[in-house]
Amino acid sequence: MTIVTVFNQKGGVGKTTTALNLAAALMRRGCLPYGIDLDPQAHLSSIANVVASSGDDTILSLFQRNRPLRELVRISPNNDIRIIPAHLELSKVDTLFGKGYDVVNMLNAHLRGEKLNDELTPIMIDCCPLIGVLSLNAIFACDCMIVPVSADHLSAKGAMQIDKTLRALEPVLKRRIDRRYLLTRFDGRRKMAWEVRKMLEDKFGADVCRTHISENVSLAESPAYNKTIFEHAPNSRGAQDYDSLLDELLADGFIKIKETEESELARDEGQNVVN
Repeated sequence: MTIVTVFNQKGGVGKTTTALNLAAALMRRGCLPYGIDLDPQAHLSSIANVVASSGDDTILSLFQRNRPLRELVRISPNNDIRIIPAHLELSKVDTLFGKGYDVVNMLNAHLRGEKLNDELTPIMIDCCPLIGVLSLNAIFACDCMIVPVSADHLSAKGAMQIDKTLRALEPVLKRRIDRRYLLTRFDGRRKMAWEVRKMLEDKFGADVCRTHISENVSLAESPAYNKTIFEHAPNSRGAQDYDSLLDELLADGFIKIKETEESELARDEGQNVVN
């Protein structure tokens, strides 16, 4: 399985939108991805219509009592994406458990130990925009990271800070986390959007996604309807962009899936919609 963390140290850049809609794009290819919500605001859980009444039925109980991840998986009634939900009580994790290695490695240990799925089924982890126990768990657990960067200078600075953070963690992780910087809320009519893109390309080169996510009304609307972009507006620019993004990530081997006849058919159908 490919474990993908979606993270930026700045809010409002499209982390949840990216985690959810990449999972939805994978569903269209015949996959059954997991989504893990590590944000106390629980936006991923809410949009997927997987709302827990208490923290005990969420990822919080992994930290509180070492509860197996398999027991926490819920199926989104909207689109059958498998979600491990979050809860507002997650905000207490930093103060309750500290930042020792065993704590920040807990999610990683469970994911590798439990083997939620033996096939090449991706797991998308949505994060809060802060470096703490939750985001460190996502970093320690992931195979790779997507850093959404809205097309503005403050968001780009957040991406630079993440690069410093990840490089500082490499001696502990004993590896380099492969990452892709994804431009979101991109408006080609704005000079600043192109300036931010050039800034990222100058700094990160081929790690910047060739696909960008355009500013799109349908993408902004879809969470209000508890829907992915493919459910809300399947012919929109937002749907086309996330489908193209998945094509790019699969072609580059950044995300790996088990190809089936069904997934090939879904991919072809998706390309026909775009064309």
